[in-house]
Amino acid sequence: MKTSEIKELTTKEIVERIDTEKENLVRLRLNHAVSPLDNPLKLKDTKKNIARLKTVLRQRELSENQN
Repeated sequence: MKTSEIKELTTKEIVERIDTEKENLVRLRLNHAVSPLDNPLKLKDTKKNIARLKTVLRQRELSENQN
């Protein structure tokens, strides 16, 4: 997910997306522990998506506090 796509989402959608991505990451980690994933880079991509979502959310919080 690109940053431009994330910025178009509402704050509520971003929070929901963070929750789903975290659940997905846990599921991927468990599956990887049992048997290796076909593409282990999915773990890395999921973590990066969570970080992007949190960054945009934090930017919005800071901009609201300044106003």
